[in-house]
Amino acid sequence: MSLQLDWSNEQQKMDIPEQWIGKLEELLKLAGEAEGMDSGEVTLTFTDNEGIHQLNRDYRGIDRPTDVLSFAMLDDGTDELDIIFEVESEDEADPISGMLGDIVISVEKALEQSEEYGHSLEREIGFLFVHGFLHLIGYDHEDEAGEAEMTAKQEAVLQKAGLTR
Repeated sequence: MSLQLDWSNEQQKMDIPEQWIGKLEELLKLAGEAEGMDSGEVTLTFTDNEGIHQLNRDYRGIDRPTDVLSFAMLDDGTDELDIIFEVESEDEADPISGMLGDIVISVEKALEQSEEYGHSLEREIGFLFVHGFLHLIGYDHEDEAGEAEMTAKQEAVLQKAGLTR
């Protein structure tokens, strides 16, 4: 199995160009290689500020829109219910094994930020996607060291993919 990207577009502001999906698949592969990962599945949803605002409020208790949210399947399980999957036969696979998690990006917020930072929307969405992926696999930026580490990893992947500022 390789790293797989499933995606959906739940916002109405713009169509997502097929070439962007190809670039996001490339970013997933490059980020995975950098982290020694060669398999797993990531689900990406494009939404608008209203949609991500609701998720941010409901799941993080923060009542405002944000640019990207990540919902990791690879968690320590603290305060989580166990998922029990009953197999009918030994050949049947666990339907969630290999799932790394979900990334949600607000296209509206990404557009605002791309204009603010003076680079393309494609680069901003790529940045947010890699940022979300790193969160899925356990990275965080709660302190300066964590933020510096994530920033360096993100920039290295974006450079390799040709998404520079």
